[in-house]
Amino acid sequence: MIIDILTLFPGMFAGPFDSSIIKRARDRGLLEIETTDIRAFSGNKHNTVDDTPYGGGAGMVMQAPPILWALDSVRHKRGMALSRVALMCPTGLVFDQHWARDLAAEEHLVIICGHYEGVDERVRELAVTDELSIGDYVLTGGELPAMVVVDAVSRMLPGVLGEKASALEDSFYNGLLEYPQYTRPAEYRGLAAPEVLLGGHHEKIRLWRRRQSLLKTMERRPDLLRPETLTEEDRAILNEWRLALQKFDKKIF
Repeated sequence: MIIDILTLFPGMFAGPFDSSIIKRARDRGLLEIETTDIRAFSGNKHNTVDDTPYGGGAGMVMQAPPILWALDSVRHKRGMALSRVALMCPTGLVFDQHWARDLAAEEHLVIICGHYEGVDERVRELAVTDELSIGDYVLTGGELPAMVVVDAVSRMLPGVLGEKASALEDSFYNGLLEYPQYTRPAEYRGLAAPEVLLGGHHEKIRLWRRRQSLLKTMERRPDLLRPETLTEEDRAILNEWRLALQKFDKKIF
């Protein structure tokens, strides 16, 4: 997969993309990431890429020509007339695991990092296919959100993770939060790892993990529990939990 990032601050990406899983994926040729400095396409000697908004108002707006020229440049370089183009902006749809899987299926992804008071609306109208946000809070620019998107998408690419199961069991991949994890030592500071995980009975371990995943999701993110994704086993576990809570409440009150 090829990911091109259009940004005013290409230097911000050096550290995150030159270490850990993303670095290994790049070294193995599974992922190619390149940043393009939008200022290089300013068309003026001062490298100015923003201007005051029409109609007045605070702040500056990123101009359409430099962004679209930069986009044309990377498309020409890749030999691709059409690409998936995501604009990182506060008004975008919230990025989640479904988006990560969807974007990972693309051959070429371009990410535009917004800045200042936003980008000229004509960038959206002429080039953007998706508008994405990583949450309901304000950041200085789209660079950090772009890093988040790249990290999540790269994990979905075949061969990037050591074990396919690693991605499949991640929180949110199957719509649930991940179950608790334990490793050596079996007991530490008076806290012991669950006995079921030490016994080697695969079916009991699977059931324990599924139960823990469901219960954690119910407690922390009940909005993720969608009826159409629950199995009969899942429903039985959740009903068992609800009955236990009802009995507990009756004993107290």
